[in-house]
Amino acid sequence: MSKLPAMMRAVEIKEFGPAEGLTLTERPVPHPVEGEVLVRVSYAGVNRPDVQQRLGGYPPPPGASDIPGLEIAGVIVDIAKDVSNWKIGDKVCALVSGGGYAEYCTAPAVQCLPIPKGFSLEEAASIVETTYTVWANVFTRGKLTKKETLLIHGGSSGIGTTAIQMAKSFGARVVITAGSDEKCEVCLNLGADRAINYRKENFVEIMKAEGKADVILDMVGGDYLQKNIDCLNVEGRLCQIAFLQTPVVEKFNFLKMLTMRLTLTGSTLRPRTVEQKGQIAKELKELVWPLYDNGSIKPVLFKTFALSEAGQAHALMESSTHIGKIMLKCE
Repeated sequence: MSKLPAMMRAVEIKEFGPAEGLTLTERPVPHPVEGEVLVRVSYAGVNRPDVQQRLGGYPPPPGASDIPGLEIAGVIVDIAKDVSNWKIGDKVCALVSGGGYAEYCTAPAVQCLPIPKGFSLEEAASIVETTYTVWANVFTRGKLTKKETLLIHGGSSGIGTTAIQMAKSFGARVVITAGSDEKCEVCLNLGADRAINYRKENFVEIMKAEGKADVILDMVGGDYLQKNIDCLNVEGRLCQIAFLQTPVVEKFNFLKMLTMRLTLTGSTLRPRTVEQKGQIAKELKELVWPLYDNGSIKPVLFKTFALSEAGQAHALMESSTHIGKIMLKCE
């Protein structure tokens, strides 16, 4: 193995606020500590939590890198002495707590997964955060089962395009909302049974007329909270993973929670322990990675930017005009 450089290119948040606050800089190459590997990053995914961190609303957990980026793919170039399940030279994709927008990034070994068969490193980097999130919320917390109906808000997002395919692969009926006919068409092509353009149609009335949802995956919040409750079947589960609107709702009627035995749940990945995220990775490798390997679930890539163009990538993310994943090339 060639000697590792002392310094690397990385994107840092120079100041909280607009996307222009993302700055390309040089940082020391990190070293893996106990239980970690060092990855030479080829690609990193751009996700909503990265934008929230840039705005000052989603700080990294204690001990995590302040460099944004929660999912990567590349080649292992160094490992801690106690790591035995990976070796130098292995290609992996990994969930990280920060540090992804860089040429090198450390990752807990248990949060690394193999590159699915036939996937490029770019494609592999695009599936990590979304697959972890969908599995942990829709399937673990939401307990979606075969023949149940899943309603996905933001169906054309990275999370949405992954959730559609995962839910269909496990035998569920899928309804999505999206903000344009083009986005709805993409979701239908991915396997959604019904696509609702929320700019033209009232999704609450449609769900009431065509069959309500057993599980709802929502990243909108705000006035969607009451609307979601109105869309759930008896014993329904609402999984909240983000708040594009406000997390504060002044008027909300909780009565249906009691009369219909509803469950309101939600979670984020970043604050969880390595052990907890490692357990998710173990479940994904056993139950979901075979679906990537056999082509049942495919990555949906929209646009890839150079590392120096991270600000442009964030601006695109905030415009919500994309379909699928936005990526950074870190090599």
